[in-house]
Amino acid sequence: MNERPSDMHPHDSAPLDDLQDGAKRRSLLLSLGMGLGLGLLGEGVAPSAFAQSSNYPNKTIKIIITHAAGGLPDTVARIYAQRLTERLGQAVVVENKPGANGVLAVQSVITAPADGYTFLCTDGSSFSINPLIYKSISYEYKRDIVATSFAARAPLYLAVHPKAGVSSFKELVALAKAKPGTLTYGSSGMGSTHHLSMEAIKTALNLDITHVPFKGSGQSVPALVGGQVDMAFAALPSLSGFVKSGQVKLVASNAAKRSEQEPNTPAMGEIISGYDLAPIIGLLAAKSTPQALIDRMAQEMAAVAKMPDVIHSLSLAGIEAVGGSAHDFAQALDQEILRMTKIVRDAHIQQE
Repeated sequence: MNERPSDMHPHDSAPLDDLQDGAKRRSLLLSLGMGLGLGLLGEGVAPSAFAQSSNYPNKTIKIIITHAAGGLPDTVARIYAQRLTERLGQAVVVENKPGANGVLAVQSVITAPADGYTFLCTDGSSFSINPLIYKSISYEYKRDIVATSFAARAPLYLAVHPKAGVSSFKELVALAKAKPGTLTYGSSGMGSTHHLSMEAIKTALNLDITHVPFKGSGQSVPALVGGQVDMAFAALPSLSGFVKSGQVKLVASNAAKRSEQEPNTPAMGEIISGYDLAPIIGLLAAKSTPQALIDRMAQEMAAVAKMPDVIHSLSLAGIEAVGGSAHDFAQALDQEILRMTKIVRDAHIQQE
């Protein structure tokens, strides 16, 4: 048992000057040094964390997706995963776990070993919308899971059918005010970002436009093109072909500022103060994952986000590369949670 000076009783200890044996003096000093070192480790990072970070990664890294293949988080994860594999020297694989409103994917991450080999890739709705809409959500952001990297942002665009007879958002607002309750908008489902983006506009501008929910953009966009609804929010790739053919017209995005991909389309943030509902996509990890491993992954993600081919590949899918830190993504999520909470409350949307 090594004793520190504070553990010794005065009557049991002798001054160092009385120790005649040099070997004993060296042994005592060595013991003091080891005790101090262990004390510092106890106050900071455990020895196992140092071992983990020094040889990380040494096996396959898994990125779990809340959506089916081809969705926004899936596209982002696969583009990043290819370059991460090259940089880290270990395979980074993508696994889709759709269903139960993303709960299955989140649960699989928070119950996996918190060793930096399992991450979640999702948009902010898993934490900013789902807990507000679904009573069955059992996980909690910050209690069970933490931000790792701000990977990307992907604005949605408000497209209008020609039958509405408008060519700008200003004209659309004027028409909605002139004919309250007669215009309709489609969304990819109750509680979706597409739905709440329009509800925020309705509340801010006092518009009466009827909501027609569909099961995903795969249904809402064809309904828009076919004239079943007057307008709808959707991702740019879903709309661009119909825009070029003149079947729909873009009048706004749900972002705070204009996108370089559509510089002629105004952002709702220019029209409504504080409006910013463009989906944010990032990585998260189980709560107790060592910070050193989270920092390493964030650094690699940031490096990948700057690669020209990655920027180009994402832009083709209507996605803007970000490559922000864990703090950046946490801050963005906090802000989105506040905005979505207000929208759901103002729109009187009830939990299911």
